[in-house]
Amino acid sequence: AAFHAAPGHFGDVNAGQPHCPPFARHLGWRAKETVCTMRPHYKFWPHRLPHSITLPSTSLWDNLAISARRYPDKAALVFFGRALSYRALADGAERLAARLAQLGVQRGDRVVLCMQNCPQLVLAHFAILRANAVVVPVNPMNRAEELKHYITDPDTKVAITTADLAPELAKASNALAPGERLAHMVVTQFTDAFDADVAGPDAPPDAWREWLCTVHALPVLEGGQAHAWADALACTAEPPALVVGLGDLAVLPYTSGTTGLPKGCMHLHRSIMHNAVASSLWGTGTADNVTLAVVPMFHITGMVSVMHAAIYMGATLLVMPRWDRDLAGRLISRYKVTAWTNIPTMIIDLLASPHFAQYDLSSLVYIGGGGAAMPQAVAQRLLDHYGLRYAEGYGLTETAAPSHTNPPDNPKQQCLGIPFIGTDARVIDPETLQEVPVGEQGEIIIHGPEVFEGYWKRPDATESAFIEFEGKRFFRSGDLGRMDEDGYFFLTDRLKRMINASGFKVWPAEVEALMFRHPAIQEACIIAAKDSYRGETVKAVVVLRPTHQQTTEQEIIDWCRENMAVYKVPRIVQF
Repeated sequence: AAFHAAPGHFGDVNAGQPHCPPFARHLGWRAKETVCTMRPHYKFWPHRLPHSITLPSTSLWDNLAISARRYPDKAALVFFGRALSYRALADGAERLAARLAQLGVQRGDRVVLCMQNCPQLVLAHFAILRANAVVVPVNPMNRAEELKHYITDPDTKVAITTADLAPELAKASNALAPGERLAHMVVTQFTDAFDADVAGPDAPPDAWREWLCTVHALPVLEGGQAHAWADALACTAEPPALVVGLGDLAVLPYTSGTTGLPKGCMHLHRSIMHNAVASSLWGTGTADNVTLAVVPMFHITGMVSVMHAAIYMGATLLVMPRWDRDLAGRLISRYKVTAWTNIPTMIIDLLASPHFAQYDLSSLVYIGGGGAAMPQAVAQRLLDHYGLRYAEGYGLTETAAPSHTNPPDNPKQQCLGIPFIGTDARVIDPETLQEVPVGEQGEIIIHGPEVFEGYWKRPDATESAFIEFEGKRFFRSGDLGRMDEDGYFFLTDRLKRMINASGFKVWPAEVEALMFRHPAIQEACIIAAKDSYRGETVKAVVVLRPTHQQTTEQEIIDWCRENMAVYKVPRIVQF
């Protein structure tokens, strides 16, 4: 068999053709005429792993239920020193699922989940799945004007959130027409999950105490009712029968585009299950993993590669609600963290801490992430001083996080990696849709079990997002890249106008649409500006209305902070 870069694909081999060995399908060979070829990256494939995996036939809920039966007393979650066992997590999720059913949630209904990282997010996520419903994860940085879309587009009637965010979500719902509003909101306080007087290395940073420990009143939900978390978890009814499986809709995360409002990505239990299982295998995960969960779990990477992978394994998640470099350093040292998925900005910040010498990273056996390129000098420092090979990965909301990742034993720096387990990826000319030669730039396209079904209520957008290539359905990433002679992929540019600010994806059209609501703005164009810390940052080029010529740049920025998530806010305004 020849290792070369000729076009080939994975998973659709015909083992019956001449000269193709009987194990061809398992190994990823392709029979073409009478010659077997194999994609070049298989030379660097982890020897212990197959090229594709057999999925469990159960639902995502079953991953938690099984781990709770296997490891009932093991810590599933640790939050500021308080541990929640797998038994308690599963029991709480079943009680909340029963309460959701009482509130009218039925099979296939969409339920908004809007939280920073906390144990309640994990419990609520699995409760929604246990209720046979669909999780709609929402970025907690969104403001009322943005939140309206996450209520109306998925036809949501029930939301689960934290008390600090509940007023903004209620404001969004109350501003809608009566038939579009939320009917119920379940609200938790952060202190439902930890002791407010905790001290020592487990304590939250002083700057967070007011935010985390303040107990907020339930919001007024016009035409609906707000429920306290403790009351919801006190439900004694039986949860509904579990009837969903791999072929049912599980998660509806939203991703913005270059035009219009954010679009819901339809992920079945199957696609999330695939990347949860595959991620645990790729990182040689076991039930003894201790994972630092600081990347947001409302985001596809934190949700799948961190939360779902850990629950599938029966691992322990150390939960951080936000990034703080010294809290991260203390937790890694104290709990002997073994695996940490992050964004490079976090590593840069941790290494720059004046207290870094006090922290012990020796327990880490896997460190990697994505969202932005890891600077070569920083990656080299991790390797030279700590023996850690930073494994970058690549994926989109549409691909349930990783579609590409670096083999832990053979990573290349500043590289997306190789196509993930079960995945076929190519580089094509975006105009001719023909595969380009090795080393040439083109659009990255992806085929695999992790690819979503399509966009919610948007058949037009779904149709334009896919092409048929060599008889298979490939997703068009919109990202430009190249593949080297070893089969590793590199990002070179973006077909879309996306801005990547510290791993947060900012879509200019969405920010522009919000800015046009400012009374002083006649025209606005959002572009990327280079930033030494965030990689890219948001810049607004603005034309003021003749009647508002006294408006200042700072006034525009302040207004944006009031009306959109902070990562979307222009840091620079140019008139």
